[in-house]
Amino acid sequence: MAQDAPALFLADTLGLDFLNSVATDVDTPIDWIEDGDGLLAWLEQAELVSPETLASLRERALPGEFDSVAAQARGLREEFRAFVREHRGTPLGAADVAELASLNRLLARDEGFLQLAVAEGVGATGLELRTVRRWRSPESLLLPIGEALARFLSEEDFSYVKACEGPACTLMFVDHTRGRARRWCSMALCGNRAKQAAHRDRVRKSRDLA
Repeated sequence: MAQDAPALFLADTLGLDFLNSVATDVDTPIDWIEDGDGLLAWLEQAELVSPETLASLRERALPGEFDSVAAQARGLREEFRAFVREHRGTPLGAADVAELASLNRLLARDEGFLQLAVAEGVGATGLELRTVRRWRSPESLLLPIGEALARFLSEEDFSYVKACEGPACTLMFVDHTRGRARRWCSMALCGNRAKQAAHRDRVRKSRDLA
């Protein structure tokens, strides 16, 4: 499975983008975290971990450590892809919390702490409160992923979690559109393919009637 193409961030929520880090584009499966290098690249593209932190962890890591963490990340991804597929379309409730025990165990390993810092961003002034992590080992790279998943599960209404209607597409997204009418992972990808297919079908039917 190739991972040379840039990762896809189309889900409108980062936790679901993580679950979409393995995908089928038409008929070619792609896994962006199939190994340690892929995991580091995905985390940087997602802006979950700074390039400086990743470089520091690279210097300290033992051979094979990042591959091992990537395997754990894939396991987490598959567990929660199954959870989301089962529960999408209806709001989560108290009865679903028991299925999230493994994620809570991961979150409990975090060593984050709050720090006041100068506010950043366009038009920002004054101070802001930031969460800072102690990156003690490559396994700590799972923590921002766990946080992104937890935010997705707690902040999004699962009534609006959908699967792309592309025939071969495996991507999911949260429908934030007015009227909740979104059908495709991306109009530039599956939406455009659907339009082209519909056009070809109309042309064929027109020829058959001629």
